[in-house]
Amino acid sequence: MYAVVDIETTGNGPKGQKITEISVLVFNGEKIVNELTTLVNPEQNIPAFITNLTGIANAMVRNAPKFYEIAQKVEEITQDLIFVAHNVNFDYNIIRDEFKSLGFDWKRKKLCTVRLTRKIIPGLPSYSLGNICSGENIPINGRHRAKGDAEATVELFRRLIKRDQHFIINSFLNPRSRQATLPPLLDKKTVDNLPETFGVYYFKNTAKEIIYVGKANNIKQRVISHFYDKKKKEQAMCMEIAHISYSETGSELLALLLESSEIKNKYPKYNRSQKNNNAAFGIFSYEDQKGIIHLAFNKIKLVSNSITTFYTLAACRVFLEKICKEFTLCPKYCHLQTNVKQCFHHQIKECKGICCNKEPVREYNKRVLKAIQSVSVALENIVIKETGRFANEIGFALILEGVYQGFGYIDKELDAQLQNPEDYQFYIQPKRDNKDVQKILTSYLQKKEGLKDLENGKISI
Repeated sequence: MYAVVDIETTGNGPKGQKITEISVLVFNGEKIVNELTTLVNPEQNIPAFITNLTGIANAMVRNAPKFYEIAQKVEEITQDLIFVAHNVNFDYNIIRDEFKSLGFDWKRKKLCTVRLTRKIIPGLPSYSLGNICSGENIPINGRHRAKGDAEATVELFRRLIKRDQHFIINSFLNPRSRQATLPPLLDKKTVDNLPETFGVYYFKNTAKEIIYVGKANNIKQRVISHFYDKKKKEQAMCMEIAHISYSETGSELLALLLESSEIKNKYPKYNRSQKNNNAAFGIFSYEDQKGIIHLAFNKIKLVSNSITTFYTLAACRVFLEKICKEFTLCPKYCHLQTNVKQCFHHQIKECKGICCNKEPVREYNKRVLKAIQSVSVALENIVIKETGRFANEIGFALILEGVYQGFGYIDKELDAQLQNPEDYQFYIQPKRDNKDVQKILTSYLQKKEGLKDLENGKISI
């Protein structure tokens, strides 16, 4: 026995949707044997666009029962039945949330007529209820009303049962089958064919627009975990997933770097973190009309030859203050002070040098050049070598003068021939350096150094 269900809601997003109408039709596989259909007072405003779609207005539900008043009826009429709906997770999760708000843990076995239709009637241009019913000549008496859509779903389900020559419905009801939990628009074969490797995966909607980018140590396992997540954001996203693509990376580090880059470039709907392209600031030097070398900072795109790069103005100032202290430079000529006669900074002792005409320009400039040289020496050229995607290659990330250049893959034989970090820049996929990438690389290098110390017996646990 089945409970074929359709609901209409206020449509206020996954966190705020409340039921405005519900229809539960008890179906024995041949005919409807019981029914519960009623408007529901959602206890919130129904937006105008929802009224235009469904015809359900605030006045119509004002005297309708609230959900808690019909909850026992819904519980009783669906008890021991299989919950069937078109895009089942939508209806099921909203009803379950209504019960949850009443302190009741409501659960039923589920069947999705979208997924069943995709398997039993493959190749349709669209699997929306309206398009399927149009193609199958199934009348809908009241589109976007709960009873009209539920009756159409019953007739569609009855036809699917008749055409099910390969026991697909039974396989969907198998406790070990994940069919009922997969997004309704997604083909199971797509998930079955995902690799179990390091990489980045892309969720796409029916228009093949990327709506989410994720990193995984096991792509297949991580993708499936989204479908079991009970968070409403995840549920809303899963309702839109129609396609999945992926890029294998060979290692976790390269997956993290690719994920960060793709989020910033694609700007997916359901990614929150790492979307912002953090503005970079460069420390640079110049010589004024008196021959004095200044240190200053500005946006990196306005700096031709930066000495080093930071991602906040505060970090630039902290760095320059440190340089001032270490090499006894003038805060005024490091642009830590402006429009002052006496050189004094709240964190740096009073300057008795060049700005007070107490030392020659040449002597002062020597210290500035030493400061610049110390920074240049500190900026390392690093090739971080990782496992490749195939047995005969390595993956690598490249840092030149402290700036992330990108990552790439080369044959192991070629790797043995390259002598200097600079040689690897011809084999990379160029990527932008930014604050998020620096966090990823810093965390990785610190962890790697810690593991090296552990191997050498320098760390005790």
